[in-house]
Amino acid sequence: MVVPHNDGVAESGVACSIAARRNDHEAVCRHRRIIGILECACGGCGWSDHSESKDPQRARCADRLGAHGVAMERIGLEAGPLSQWLHAGMVKAGLSVDLIETRHVRAAFKTMPVKTDKKDARGIAQLMRLGWFRQVHCKSLAAQEVRALLTARKLVQGKLHDIEMSIRGILRGFGLKVGPTTRRTFAGRTRALIAGHLTLEAIATALLKVRDALVHEFAGFERKLRAIARQVDNALRLMTTPGVGVLVALTFVAAVDAPERFRSSRAVGPHFGLTPKKYQSGETDHSGRISKIGDGSVRTVLYEVLTRPVKGSDLKGWALAVARRAGPRKARVALARKLAVVLHRMLSDGTNFIAHKGASALAG
Repeated sequence: MVVPHNDGVAESGVACSIAARRNDHEAVCRHRRIIGILECACGGCGWSDHSESKDPQRARCADRLGAHGVAMERIGLEAGPLSQWLHAGMVKAGLSVDLIETRHVRAAFKTMPVKTDKKDARGIAQLMRLGWFRQVHCKSLAAQEVRALLTARKLVQGKLHDIEMSIRGILRGFGLKVGPTTRRTFAGRTRALIAGHLTLEAIATALLKVRDALVHEFAGFERKLRAIARQVDNALRLMTTPGVGVLVALTFVAAVDAPERFRSSRAVGPHFGLTPKKYQSGETDHSGRISKIGDGSVRTVLYEVLTRPVKGSDLKGWALAVARRAGPRKARVALARKLAVVLHRMLSDGTNFIAHKGASALAG
């Protein structure tokens, strides 16, 4: 086992283990800097920390990885914030790289009484050698860009809501109730309530300026997402489903990214954590709540679709039948899973939503 020196502890660490076979030896590296990871494989850690590293430096890392003289069979990269960027560069360089599921790595390392970076690197290499890992899909650049826009929109939306709730809370302490408003009438209603109160006018005016800026930027994100949806065929296809709009369609398309990576449409439900956990041992056989693994934003948007009134379709009839048997809460989750299966099948087949099909086509 060859472990290069200077295995620094990571503040925002990314582990990269190289499982290679050369006379039954394995080369393993781990370093605290994303640029320094591949340099470790050469036996030295003299690479400088370039905070603004671009593709040329990523290519130089890949070149050094290929020059260290070990015949690599595969490279294991633990999934993390920078792993997609690094994975893309290594694949472009012709290297065989696998992104590893972080939950599997954590579960494997929980049995270790002593945790160090060196032991983590050795453990990842062993997982790669034995095949005890689940490969993570590396999202395409287009999917990452859409996801970044959706994340930014959600952040601005949350801050906008916080500002409005703060204004309501401040005024309520003085006996002033804003009451029901819309986005357009909120500012006018607030100014009418604080008229003549100098302190409240100073506070509310500042907060309303911040709110106006957030409203402007939020509208900009909405326009960008609508423009993207009009250009993405898969998003337009999903929007033929009742209740599915721009946000739901883009969230699902970005999360799935490549429909062919699922062995069947039924695998989409477990992938997004919409199937129940199960524990069976001896006479004990317990089914719990849904696992909630995977992308939480997909579960959120699929569940929100169910809060909108939808005219008659086979999906609605199927959900009502489940509600009569198991109750409304389980029916909502079951319908969210069913909707995920249907949307994935639409992406795979390239077909639009069909409201009425035979019961056998919807079974599963």
